[in-house]
Amino acid sequence: MATTLHLKALAAGAALLALAACDSSWTGGAPLGSHLDEGRFGNPTMNNVLIMSGQRSYVESLQDRFAAEVPTTINFAFDSAYLDAEAQSVLRRQAAWIRHFPEVRFSVYGHTDLVGSDGYNYNLGLRRARAVVNFLVSQGVNRHRLEALVSRGESEPVVATTERERQNRRTVTVVSGFVQNHPIVLNGEYARIVQRNWVTSAQSED
Repeated sequence: MATTLHLKALAAGAALLALAACDSSWTGGAPLGSHLDEGRFGNPTMNNVLIMSGQRSYVESLQDRFAAEVPTTINFAFDSAYLDAEAQSVLRRQAAWIRHFPEVRFSVYGHTDLVGSDGYNYNLGLRRARAVVNFLVSQGVNRHRLEALVSRGESEPVVATTERERQNRRTVTVVSGFVQNHPIVLNGEYARIVQRNWVTSAQSED
């Protein structure tokens, strides 16, 4: 009997290893989904909620619309979180779009180039994300809808160079989920939100 139990345990362990090997995103040293973790509890939990509730595809559709209709990225001067005139113009357009979708949540990801230490760049990325969130709030966006201030630091460069590179010094605004207590969301009418017609008057608010 002991031998049988031992063999069953070995077989179960082998099956688990095989399942893990089938998932190309598993790194062996980090839990699945850990790439979503921004150092807080929110993002992995939100991602699980979106998948389990079937909202994920609607979020992706909205993100596609957002990226098609509004620039999602702004850039910064070296070692700076200052929003220049060009950045502010883009953020006004983002704010107009975001105000038009009051049921939707957004995340802002801060990035840096590869000059400087990891720790310093992480904090600089966070400062950039906070600058964007504060500006969007000044344009009438509810701060509670900008739920994830995230820094990617220097970990995701657009251009792989150790030199100063403006394209890497950026923030990216993305659709991250839905306001769960909004009446339309409570009724599960995600498709209605995604399919809402874009009105030109919203852009005229810039």
